[in-house]
Amino acid sequence: MGHGSRLPYGEEVINGIADIYRQEADHPVAVGFMNMSRPSIPEAINELAAMGVEKIIVTPVFLAHGVHTKHDIPHILGLDNGAEGHHHHEHEHEHEEFEFDGEIVYTEPLGADPRIAEIIRDRVKSAI
Repeated sequence: MGHGSRLPYGEEVINGIADIYRQEADHPVAVGFMNMSRPSIPEAINELAAMGVEKIIVTPVFLAHGVHTKHDIPHILGLDNGAEGHHHHEHEHEHEEFEFDGEIVYTEPLGADPRIAEIIRDRVKSAI
């Protein structure tokens, strides 16, 4: 899942990453956005639930933890009480609901990973 934006670029990148991931995935894959873009996280969960999925693994396509990954997304997923760490503004999809009785697993963001450093190396080399 991604943040979402009024501009198309972030949505295109997240959907592109999902398309690459789908090529080798042996399970359904859906994309959802926290704010502004569609489908929303609840819409993506409803899509997977309609397929009969019993366990949904939500992976935030963010480099590091922040307010969104620690509060906003868990709140949208119903994994917190919505009070701790709130930064006092709402997101477009925050009050949307989903119907899913299965398990939701929320993973860590991408983090400091050698594969990301390799991408940075490639970008630097191509600019030299």
